[in-house]
Amino acid sequence: MTATAAAAERTVRKSPWWTQLWVWVLIGMAAGIALGIVNPGAAAAMGPLGDAFIKLIRMLIAPIIFCTVVGGIAHMADMTRVGRVAIKAIVYFEVMTTIALIVGLAAVNILKPGVGMNVDISTLNPNVVEPYVKLTHEVGPIPFLMNIIPATFVSAFTEGNILQVLFVAILSGFALVWLGKTAKPLVDIIDIAGKMIFWIVGIVMWTAPIGAFGAIAFTVGKFGIGSLTSLGKLLADFYLTCIIFIVIAFVPLASWCGFSLLKLVRYIKEELLICIATTSSETVLPRIIGKLEALGCEQSVVGLVVPTGYSFNLDGTCLYLATAAVFLAQATSTPLDLWHQIGLLLILLLTSKGAAGVAGAAFVVLAATLGAESSIPVASVALVLGIHRLMSQALTPTNLLGNAVATVVMAKWEGALDETRMHRVLDRGAADPD
Repeated sequence: MTATAAAAERTVRKSPWWTQLWVWVLIGMAAGIALGIVNPGAAAAMGPLGDAFIKLIRMLIAPIIFCTVVGGIAHMADMTRVGRVAIKAIVYFEVMTTIALIVGLAAVNILKPGVGMNVDISTLNPNVVEPYVKLTHEVGPIPFLMNIIPATFVSAFTEGNILQVLFVAILSGFALVWLGKTAKPLVDIIDIAGKMIFWIVGIVMWTAPIGAFGAIAFTVGKFGIGSLTSLGKLLADFYLTCIIFIVIAFVPLASWCGFSLLKLVRYIKEELLICIATTSSETVLPRIIGKLEALGCEQSVVGLVVPTGYSFNLDGTCLYLATAAVFLAQATSTPLDLWHQIGLLLILLLTSKGAAGVAGAAFVVLAATLGAESSIPVASVALVLGIHRLMSQALTPTNLLGNAVATVVMAKWEGALDETRMHRVLDRGAADPD
């Protein structure tokens, strides 16, 4: 068993229900919601607890990706296979995100959450979205490609850009393969470093209930019930759209791979709950890598697919972009016929892939998309600014589940999935000790 899988097995091995992490995360979320309702001011002040937890996890992401990817490539020792897995993954990501955009556009046209609002664009304050609009120059194919290359080898780690760390890790893994036996001592050191990092992850994850409490308390305290009622139809429709996409896209893939999607959801329930509370899938990246290895996916496949998927396979984000863009057209009574929407789809296919490393990525990409489409007023994004975080509580777990399914699919496609182990683990609902 690899260091990653062993770490995951330690954290999810069956134990009394009241000692399991997901129970305490639920308790933290419930306490946060209660505080937000009883004392919104105090709840809004709990935000730093959630922010601190996110920072703790982000501190570990770069070394985890580096050790996992380098170790996986070095142990694979077959660069042709690495390239094959990468190409398969990119094709898969493109197909799935395109389906997500189509489902999002179809759902928002059928449900029509913005029709009848008749918002006067002149009444909106463009200053509230100006910080996001300023970042739109960072979105697009050229900025995206340039952003993959770090300024220095070390800056890839200090800036916390997942794609830059992945780029450096792949180059390092290839170099170690070319060095052959000479590189074995360094590969051993990287493996040991990976074990150390995952022990740290195990310690940090027990602060997740506190982080979940702070994050959910902040959301309820700051935005309150008012946000839910004023744009409640959009929220309800978006949550329904995410569920529809999961059923349409993920259930058939799970069936092809021979497992139950509900059992996979149960297996990663802790990670999904943390995503919902913190509205960040990065907070569970270390654990999802470990859990997928423990599930029976080969380390080299997990190491390539998961980090890449965090930038290219954002199904929930694509659903959000398609839904929000057409909603804003509906709300501002902007005509958007079929050809305009096909053009919007093509723009989203580009902009949705160009947000890696951009702060507030989904919202920034939405502003950039409206700017490129030109018919929908960019200032209208102010309408969804207040509930963006609430929408993120649906899109982030959808992103996470999409990357988990993608990894299992890639492992099966590549013949790198231990299906006997997978069924044993999913039936137990926890990692199976060797």
